[in-house]
Amino acid sequence: MESTLKAANFRSLQIMPDVHKVAQRTSESGEPLSGFAAQSVRRHMRQRRHQRRFIERGLASRDAALHGGEYYSANDALRDLDDILAQAEAKLT
Repeated sequence: MESTLKAANFRSLQIMPDVHKVAQRTSESGEPLSGFAAQSVRRHMRQRRHQRRFIERGLASRDAALHGGEYYSANDALRDLDDILAQAEAKLT
């Protein structure tokens, strides 16, 4: 059985004329501006969801490292990378 979803409406969006012109130019041929806006909202929501999950994974990883005893601060990691770079540069000279 197929379910049908009713589309909800946003209130009218007010945008600057220059943004409106760019949106019209970048939309697909024959695509209504409302479709372009809806697609943009969906992409932005998906991007935020991925970003939130990325941050959650990073925080969980940090917490696990802190509790596991193998935690390296950003300064420690950068110092190690600087050492690696210096050694590689020394080999080139």
